[in-house]
Amino acid sequence: MSQAAEAATPSRQYSGHNRISTRALTSLAQAAAAEALGIHAHDVRADWTDDGGLLALSLVAPIQVPSLTAVLRDPGRVQSVGGSIWDRTVHAKTDILTKVTELSGASLSRVDIRISGADVTERGRVQ
Repeated sequence: MSQAAEAATPSRQYSGHNRISTRALTSLAQAAAAEALGIHAHDVRADWTDDGGLLALSLVAPIQVPSLTAVLRDPGRVQSVGGSIWDRTVHAKTDILTKVTELSGASLSRVDIRISGADVTERGRVQ
């Protein structure tokens, strides 16, 4: 087997260690939360704490919501965006935990989300 093929073999173990910086984990968490909540990553604040040897992620972010005018015109609009803010936040926690764990390899114990505001997607004209 060639050296290149051996290097590409995932089962081969090398000495040393790998570290993922807190800044990299934070950026990953912000991107995952932004995707799950329908907002921009720079609007997400992420903090990490130790939770019995695992990482606990706390997020503060707004959530994307349809305008009240759009909901009045089409009440089904709430379900088309994923349900209530509560339901979407509960679902987002699972998505964020899964994505951050898969991409970083870090062991997360939980994800806590505090919704800090609403990012209204459709703005109506003031009358």
